[in-house]
Amino acid sequence: MSLLTIILSVLLPPVAVLLKHGVGKDFLINILLTLLGWIPGVIHAIIVNK
Repeated sequence: MSLLTIILSVLLPPVAVLLKHGVGKDFLINILLTLLGWIPGVIHAIIVNK
């Protein structure tokens, strides 16, 4: 995982997932988790982009 991906995963989780995986299941799940709470979105982004 690059430094840019780590920074984006913390600041803008959906953008990090979008850049790594494109629009798909992981991106939509991350948007939902980020809307429910910022921390779940960050955790999901870090796990998915690992």
